[in-house]
Amino acid sequence: MSTHDLYVKGPQEPLWQVPASGAARFSWEYDDGRDRLLALYQKGKDKQWDGAKRIDWDLEVDPYDPLGTPDEAMTLYGTPHWAKMTDRDKGELRLHYTSWQFSQFLHGEQGAMVCAARIVESVPDLDAKFYSATQTMDEARHAEIYGRFLHEKLGMLYPVNDNLQALLGDTLRDSRWDMPYLGMQVLIEGLALAAFGMIRDTTDKPLPKQILAYVMQDEARHVAFGRMALRDYYRQLSDAELKEREEFVIEGCYLMRDRLRGVEVLENFGIPKKEAEQLSEESEFLHLFRKLLFSRIVPCVKDIGLWGERLQKAYVDMGVFDLGDSNLDLLMAQDEEIAEQLDKERFAEEEAARVAEVEEAIEAGASS
Repeated sequence: MSTHDLYVKGPQEPLWQVPASGAARFSWEYDDGRDRLLALYQKGKDKQWDGAKRIDWDLEVDPYDPLGTPDEAMTLYGTPHWAKMTDRDKGELRLHYTSWQFSQFLHGEQGAMVCAARIVESVPDLDAKFYSATQTMDEARHAEIYGRFLHEKLGMLYPVNDNLQALLGDTLRDSRWDMPYLGMQVLIEGLALAAFGMIRDTTDKPLPKQILAYVMQDEARHVAFGRMALRDYYRQLSDAELKEREEFVIEGCYLMRDRLRGVEVLENFGIPKKEAEQLSEESEFLHLFRKLLFSRIVPCVKDIGLWGERLQKAYVDMGVFDLGDSNLDLLMAQDEEIAEQLDKERFAEEEAARVAEVEEAIEAGASS
């Protein structure tokens, strides 16, 4: 079945073309590089994995409760709309919200794949080209996995959100080589990591938990890559050039914050857009969700040297300024540990099942 048959509302154009600008850069220095970045490149090679094998795709998913989302987390909870809904309606709402979330993850991963490929083309240093090549493969794997989950387990997709598409377009159209880093590695990847983490840590459903934990293990390296490259480069920029990047971050953060409401879902349930926006803004869960979603972005922006007065004021306005002191390295280390622990638990269970099967066979043979 074609993906277009599964869209709730199909994209206006089957192919989105973003005009490219900027130079493709070649480096003839093949024996020099930053030790930290080359170590990250080695880790990127060592940590490659196959989504068709590492993830247990035989696990069942209830499409009407894919993530085990509590009623209180639903935007319509406590409203007259919720009181009128049947259990079936509420299940449909959960399906649509999960489809909307994972569809944006899917579209974002395709964007990350294109941005990583753009970095390979445009970044001047060969060590950065090497690492970006491994990231391009990572992002392809992530898009494959999210696409499979949506096709096989949910059977429903949403088109790319307007604000996410706008940020992707701004990132790709800019001719400066550092902008795909800033737009993708810091903003989009940082926000995605926080969104993935919230679901990973709250869902009791094993398949989405596996998907998110393993994807986050990769994404932790990607954000580390962006931090390394941009921190070094931004030390060389003038105040005017830094302010230009800060303006881009401010606009991008507002876009990302405003894309998280899921208004499209409520519109599909017959709620007018203006009312859907108001209900979303009044959701206590959404306010908490938004703040947590910036837990990866704000400390990263501060770390790479973008912390001017206007940017700080924007973060105060968003209510996330205090996140600038978060320990980003600790969060990334936890992402790695959670994925590794999940592997240990899964494979220990599988080994125990195999041992039990062998013992049963031996006992059956002895008794016969």
